[in-house]
Amino acid sequence: MTIILTIKEWEQLWAEAEMNSQKNPESNEFIYQVPRLLGKGYMRDIEVYPHLRLSIGDCEYHDNVLMKVPEYNHPLQFDVELLGVDTDDTLISGAGVQRSWTVKNPKSQRSVGVGIHMPPELLGTFFPTAGGEIPSQFSLLAKGNDWQTMLHPKKTAAVHFVAQQIINCPYQGIAKLMYLQVRVLELIRLQLTPMLVDQGGVQPSPRLKAETIARIHHAKEILHSRIENPPSLLELSQLVGVSDRTLRRGFQELFGTTVFSYITNQRMEWAEELLRQGDLSVASVANKVGYSNLGHFAAAFRRRFGITPGKCLLGNKSVSGSKAVSE
Repeated sequence: MTIILTIKEWEQLWAEAEMNSQKNPESNEFIYQVPRLLGKGYMRDIEVYPHLRLSIGDCEYHDNVLMKVPEYNHPLQFDVELLGVDTDDTLISGAGVQRSWTVKNPKSQRSVGVGIHMPPELLGTFFPTAGGEIPSQFSLLAKGNDWQTMLHPKKTAAVHFVAQQIINCPYQGIAKLMYLQVRVLELIRLQLTPMLVDQGGVQPSPRLKAETIARIHHAKEILHSRIENPPSLLELSQLVGVSDRTLRRGFQELFGTTVFSYITNQRMEWAEELLRQGDLSVASVANKVGYSNLGHFAAAFRRRFGITPGKCLLGNKSVSGSKAVSE
């Protein structure tokens, strides 16, 4: 079963949960239980600094939950997922206008992670020599009324460790707040560091400008949101405003894979998730993730996971683990 919610319906459900929330006045912390209609678990919100909010979540949904999010003005946000669908990358959602999209919360998929939410101008206060302004290296994270920039730095062992420390904070009261303040700034530092080289150059490639990097990250977001029917390489390059050659080269440099391999691997991950749920036939799953030819789907699935889709549907384990296989 799939539950489809508008953003208004989603907020109403969580507003009801907020009425039963617990508050810890010593640490400015609120604890919300996941609405019973949706699943189980909790969300914890802590005001670590004025206007800087830390969210810690541990949620699992009874059904597939899709939330349709319209365009809106998004704050600056740093996310790290320790357990869930996408745990290889972290996410930096820049401030600006977020495009409309659909949030997917898979059935029976436990999700554990942390998020840091703040107005973009607050970032400038962390750099005294910048006079309260956001350093130029990070200007792409404050787009105002323009489309936001979304970046996906790899989740390093250090990032994972600091996120775990935040979730498992051993202190209470003022000591807890001081502990979290240090860890939150460290997590921000670790996520921003890949953007820098030496005295402030932009990473990951000296041949790619910061704006080009942002456009290629946008291309990845478009592919992720349209994975069952992705645009052609030429159409995608036109959508994000770069040449198809720059898109091919930049995608390989930033993400270590080709556009085609990324699409295939994302489709296979989605297909495995659907097959494990056991609600659809192999043919239905193939069609849902964008394959009209069942033989091509089965061959791609076997290359990716080492078993056939039929065996996956029956509950057999993958023999190749979670490593993606390039096409």
